[in-house]
Amino acid sequence: MKTVVIFFILCFSSAMAFSQTQIRGKIQDKTQGLPLEFASVAVFKAQDSTLADGGITDLEGNFSIEKLPPGTYYLTASFLGYGTETISGIKLEKNQKLDLGVIFLEINAQNLQGIDVQGQRISTDFRPEKQSFSAENFEASRGGTAADVLKNLPGVSINGEGALAIRGNTGFVVMINGRPTQGDPMALLGQLPANSIEKVEWLSTPGAQYDSEGKAGIINIVTKKGATDGLYLQINSRFGFPSIENYDNKDTQKRFGGDINLNYLKGKWDFSFGASYQRNDQSGRRVGNVYTIDGDTTTFFPSEGERSIDELNYSGRFTLGYNPNAANSFSFGVYAGVRDRVRTADILYFDNRREFSGGKSTSFQYFNANDQNRRGDFALGSLDFSHIFPNSSKLSTSILYEYSMLGGPTINRNLGFPDLDFIYQDEYNTNDNPLKGFRYNLDYSFKPSPWGKFQIGYQYRFLDHFGDFLYERKNNETGIFEMVPEFSSSVDLKRVIHAGYLQWDKKQEKWSFGAGVRTEIMDRKFLLQDKTGLVDTTYRYDYIRPFFSGNISYQAKENLSWKLNFTQRVERETTFKMNPFPEREHSETLEQGDPNVLPEFINTLETGIIKTWKDNSFFATAYFTQINNLVNRVNTVYNDTILNRIYSNVGRAESAGIELGTEIFFSKKWKGYLGGNVYHYSILGKFDNRPVDQASWVYSYNFNTTYNFTKTLSSQFTLNYLSKRVTAQGEDSRFYQPSLNIRKTFMEGQLALNLLWQNMDLGLLKSNEQRITTWRDGEFYTTTNYIYEVDVIVLNLSYTLNRSKNRAKFVKSEFGEKEF
Repeated sequence: MKTVVIFFILCFSSAMAFSQTQIRGKIQDKTQGLPLEFASVAVFKAQDSTLADGGITDLEGNFSIEKLPPGTYYLTASFLGYGTETISGIKLEKNQKLDLGVIFLEINAQNLQGIDVQGQRISTDFRPEKQSFSAENFEASRGGTAADVLKNLPGVSINGEGALAIRGNTGFVVMINGRPTQGDPMALLGQLPANSIEKVEWLSTPGAQYDSEGKAGIINIVTKKGATDGLYLQINSRFGFPSIENYDNKDTQKRFGGDINLNYLKGKWDFSFGASYQRNDQSGRRVGNVYTIDGDTTTFFPSEGERSIDELNYSGRFTLGYNPNAANSFSFGVYAGVRDRVRTADILYFDNRREFSGGKSTSFQYFNANDQNRRGDFALGSLDFSHIFPNSSKLSTSILYEYSMLGGPTINRNLGFPDLDFIYQDEYNTNDNPLKGFRYNLDYSFKPSPWGKFQIGYQYRFLDHFGDFLYERKNNETGIFEMVPEFSSSVDLKRVIHAGYLQWDKKQEKWSFGAGVRTEIMDRKFLLQDKTGLVDTTYRYDYIRPFFSGNISYQAKENLSWKLNFTQRVERETTFKMNPFPEREHSETLEQGDPNVLPEFINTLETGIIKTWKDNSFFATAYFTQINNLVNRVNTVYNDTILNRIYSNVGRAESAGIELGTEIFFSKKWKGYLGGNVYHYSILGKFDNRPVDQASWVYSYNFNTTYNFTKTLSSQFTLNYLSKRVTAQGEDSRFYQPSLNIRKTFMEGQLALNLLWQNMDLGLLKSNEQRITTWRDGEFYTTTNYIYEVDVIVLNLSYTLNRSKNRAKFVKSEFGEKEF
């Protein structure tokens, strides 16, 4: 770590020693005052109009052109869909640094409408500070959600439970149009329609100006934007064909839905509205085997049965923006939604028996009917303001408030077999989790100077999350449900965070440097009560901690660059992982948390190269990540037929690997995209006074290839693959999902029809299937194969009016869905 810090200090000192001529400035949209990323800047000699140098703008619209010899020049600034602005009479003297300030570009609607793109579009942009991917080129995600887009990115993998991981880590932060959120990433991504996404950006080593959460960095989702005044309207519908494979599930799967995105931009006002309704059921089955050891007795209980999911999501979003002039911007947004998910696990436990050292006992069979309902109702509002000063410095502030009600019951019934009318055990457990969250941000970026760009900021966050967990069991004699105290509790988590940061960025000839520190003061109070009133304990944890980050990049050639980045981050705990009272998941499993669980602290170092040629691109990044206080799911034996699943700190995890991505155009009609990741993952620590020492190589790849038969007809094949990998007590098997999409457009692209074949299998493969195995020598062994629906056929129909005009930027959840 000291070597990395010294290296950054030396590079910083070297940068300050340079001195050269420089022209810098900023390019913005004249109507909205928004920065224009990727705008082109060219400097010409006034004498003969020959090109002297050029470049493109960064995320904030800034540009810098250096090492120009003394002389007289003129500069042109341009961007697709905008007019060109020319700055004449630029006179440079030796070592002069000239700031042109803000250059405003006006929209040229006539030029925008006249563009006719032939062939394939480039869908990736690999840069030292981030990677960008166009959602439009992942056709198989159309009609789905943001999660369907993300699973195609390099380094990203998806498992059988639908959870996304980046470089093997499920902890990452989601931003919507640059606004950070703290909700559970999968719940957030499951609410956002893929049709509303313009591009996805991944920041693997974010700077100090970003939130410190996220083991794997930050995913920024940019919604579709337009450029001209007027109305933008997009309507999408989705219809699923009947299931080809139902696995004898008792109910028929339903798949249908639709979403609408409307944006109206007129002068200083920007109005956006969005609504979505999606029903997406999934059939499936589960085949498992478990045995536990207690002294001289071994209990076996193999099982098989239905494991299906019924899921319903609906939400509404509204945003109103007001831009009185180029210097000021106001935005108000509200967002409300419901996610209702029911997991059915109707399992037959057959051939159950106990084996003693002196002989065998008789077998015992029973049927477990289990429904787990997880529902999240939430509503939030936000208010944002930004001001750009004449010297190009910027002040921005935002407020967000959220209220959520999370929870849902689990019904667990152990019945006789084959006589299902006989009830051995009838249980019901529920939880109500009202949540209140508040967040305030204040950020200021100074006027660019010869020393570089400086940013400072402050953030305040408050979270109050109460949980009421009630577990009841039916008295078979009285027929009355009675509370079970050892499984019932009330919890109250309060967390306050104060954070301040300082970020410095500097461009010097072909070099770019950045360094920052974010300091947090966190106070956590967790109140635990049982329903009998006998237990009332408060657990406290706090820290004052700096999080450092730094980056260096070098533009060796126009088409070749390399980078070296470092970041420190944190993954915070949730109430679910802190409540020590067990919750009944199904017949053979209890789940509980650890009230003393510590946050995970992460250090990541990466280096890589980026290469482009013609229309093709390639990147390779080698990385090392260390996770301290690793939180993992571990098991102990509760009784002879029930395992206790516990979330607790188990030690330290390390991963070292390389990540690759490339986009290749084989011809004007055919292109391919491949992203891959291979790394060595190890866990070293202990749990329950036993050592934890696991390690393995893991790899994943995402591949898709697109072929355009005609201008209006195309096909795309996609394959997402994840190899087997170790956990603290076992391993998870490989998992893969192949899909095929056929797309046909009409009415000059306004109407699009997509026919999607998901999880291709045809009875020949083992698509969408994953085995999870855990064991502890001398105590238990469990292996379960989860088989999810294959050969799913879905039809998506989309209509877009004024497709170039979308500017929708929706507010997203800050706290609420973390516990979903």
